[in-house]
Amino acid sequence: MLQRIGFQILQHGRMLPAVLSQTSAALRRFSAVPQPVEDAETGSVPIIRKKGISLRGVPLYLDMQATTPMDPRVIDAMLPYMTEQFGNPHSRTHLYGWESEEAVEDARAKIARLIGADPKEIIFTSGATESNNTAIKGVATYLKDKKKHIVTTQTEHKCVLDSCRWLQQRGWDVTYLPVQPDGLLDLNVLEAAIRPDTALVSVMAVNNEIGVIQPLKEIGAICRSKGVYFHTDAAQAVGKIPLDVNAAKVDLLSLSGHKIYGPKGVGALYVRRRPRVRLEPLMSGGGQERGLRSGTVPTPLVVGLGAACEVTQREMEGDLRHVRRLEERLRTGITSQLQGVVLNGPADPAHRYPGNVNLSFACVEGESLIMGLKEIAVSSGSACTSASLEPSYVLRALGVEEELAHTSIRYGLGRFTTDEEVDRAIVMTVTHVNKLREMSPLWEMVQDGVDLKSIQWAQH
Repeated sequence: MLQRIGFQILQHGRMLPAVLSQTSAALRRFSAVPQPVEDAETGSVPIIRKKGISLRGVPLYLDMQATTPMDPRVIDAMLPYMTEQFGNPHSRTHLYGWESEEAVEDARAKIARLIGADPKEIIFTSGATESNNTAIKGVATYLKDKKKHIVTTQTEHKCVLDSCRWLQQRGWDVTYLPVQPDGLLDLNVLEAAIRPDTALVSVMAVNNEIGVIQPLKEIGAICRSKGVYFHTDAAQAVGKIPLDVNAAKVDLLSLSGHKIYGPKGVGALYVRRRPRVRLEPLMSGGGQERGLRSGTVPTPLVVGLGAACEVTQREMEGDLRHVRRLEERLRTGITSQLQGVVLNGPADPAHRYPGNVNLSFACVEGESLIMGLKEIAVSSGSACTSASLEPSYVLRALGVEEELAHTSIRYGLGRFTTDEEVDRAIVMTVTHVNKLREMSPLWEMVQDGVDLKSIQWAQH
């Protein structure tokens, strides 16, 4: 008790001015519109220099598929478990452990409610990458004496594709299904690919690069009828579109905290109990999380994930309306002022999450466009592969030409994105694309009606 009182005095006494000062500075910096802070002595605007780039102030943030800012309500929920309620949730002999365990189980129940699951079916992990690895490798390892085949798509997240390649190196057959030009999976192709020795089908719910929403219910029905486990990477779907694991007959589902305004470093794996899904754990240890994921559960992170799920379940409809309105504003604002703009992914809004707007700009050099948009935090593809100069493998799987794939920009919209930020992004995109096209002889040829595909380029 004395220790807890000491924490409270420290928190509300000596620490308070410092905390308030840091919070004020953080809030000032957490602004999507560049707002340089003037130097108190000289009145000048400081220049931020990072990675060889000079910025006047902070860029506006439109990269919500890479990560999201933490919701203040999530931070409030986490703070007590980072200070006075610091117990190990697996300590069963004193109050500190009991409090933490109660908080962990409360978070587990909130996550389960969001996806229509039972709390006992939720396994905490470090994020969607670990969840995907556990689901794919765990099922395959458990069934290795009975099954030898996995089905997935060419547009999955890299951790799914790499997990499948890992299995291939150990003797498994993997079928990588193509997708249609809009990114949707052909259900007839999927059904034909399933074999008697197929252990698992893994299909991403919402693609992280183009936002295409796969028909989970139809996929789940096919898998259930064939007696095959169905896993979905739902990191980009949970909390953004309605999901029900029972209605969709999903057997395993991966989710991540930092994609839904929660903390980084925490996620969960849904593992169905009826009919029961069996899998081998990737890590050995104390046998936590029903023996499927050993290691001390990080109470503050788990509480944050639970709070994020609770908030997003309550506000999902409002968030979706907000993002849908901003998407139309951004897309029409750009396409009404620029020619040669292609929306990557499905044009039908029923099959695309509106917070993901992936556009390609004809006759514009991709790296120059990204560098020119340095005052906007956007991506040229997945954050996990954006360091590569190769065109997006997702766009190439859609049949997008290499030149257009190189010029793709992904704008990510979310709960805290404002109209002013979208308008600023429109102005900067239009301005810089026009500037680059003025220097492009190819764009001049297109304007003159020349079909670039018909030209036979001479080689030197």
